[in-house]
Amino acid sequence: METMYVPAADTIPVAWGWFQFFLLLTFPLHLLTMNAMLGGLAVGVSQHFLGGAVRQRLAHRLALVLPLVIAFVVNLGVAPLLFLQVLYGQFVYTSSILMGMFWIAIVPILIVAYYGAYLYDFRFSRLGALGKWVGLAVLVMLLVVAYFFVNNMLLMSLPEQFNRYFEHRSGTLLASGQAVFLPRYLHMITGALAVGGLFVALVGRYRGGADDELAIHARLVGMRVFFLLTLVNVGFGVWYLISQPRDTMLLFMGGNPLATAVFILALVLVAAVLVTAYRQQLGLTVAGVVVLVYLMSFMRAWLRSDYLEQVFRLDQLQVVPQYSPLLFFLVTLLIGITVIYWLLRKTLEALRDSGATHS
Repeated sequence: METMYVPAADTIPVAWGWFQFFLLLTFPLHLLTMNAMLGGLAVGVSQHFLGGAVRQRLAHRLALVLPLVIAFVVNLGVAPLLFLQVLYGQFVYTSSILMGMFWIAIVPILIVAYYGAYLYDFRFSRLGALGKWVGLAVLVMLLVVAYFFVNNMLLMSLPEQFNRYFEHRSGTLLASGQAVFLPRYLHMITGALAVGGLFVALVGRYRGGADDELAIHARLVGMRVFFLLTLVNVGFGVWYLISQPRDTMLLFMGGNPLATAVFILALVLVAAVLVTAYRQQLGLTVAGVVVLVYLMSFMRAWLRSDYLEQVFRLDQLQVVPQYSPLLFFLVTLLIGITVIYWLLRKTLEALRDSGATHS
């Protein structure tokens, strides 16, 4: 019988805890922007299909910010992917090759989706009735990209599945047949759509006095979408939890005290944001969701570590000290944060000025 072996881990320049810290710092930022992208687009397209003057204006407003949000999603996704490759390179590179046909397809799909987002933005009025179909096509392409990403992140955690390469030699191996895949995908996507509702409400708030009707409508729709889809996602979360192997599930039920404490805190926060969303308290809901996304990212890290426990632990990584790359990264990070803050301020000012001009 032919056998696949997982390659040995590369050496790292500093202790693995640094890379884990930056992974858990940057990945939630990518998730939050991805949620805004998917959820904001889904709400915008649905408003476009429903029709009506205020719904059309909201769809247009969301189309205007879509290319900018996609740019943030892509750029904020680079850092966590690189940190993941440093820590789990022998697994994520292998899984990427095993599903290579689908993984490489992400690039052209994203290019077409990005072009479609700009078309939906700049040609919104000219496209007329065709515009909503362009927006829907972009949404479907982004959901396909998410499908491939969830496949890869799950497949890399299942090295026992790598032997299936010999049945899929053309790079077509996927993890979608695993019992945990569907609840994992639905939990991620439903959560993204729910949090995207908050993004819609924030878009309405930043519209301000330029269009009070739009601002009120965006807030009501966004908060309602968040509340209802979060309720649905609680069910998907329970399904995802019970679909795990028993020992993995028990990790969050007393098996690991810290993981259990984070899990309980996350449950409390879910209940809290449902209450604040029901009361239309946007600021508190957004703050709670940001913390919740970080907690979910911590739980995801524990889950990955538990999946790989029998073959690999992070403390097995060999350190060959080299501190200059880390220092260079930290300096570049600070400069990058400063530039992004300036760009965001200028963008928000331009959007507010644009809204006042067209009101």
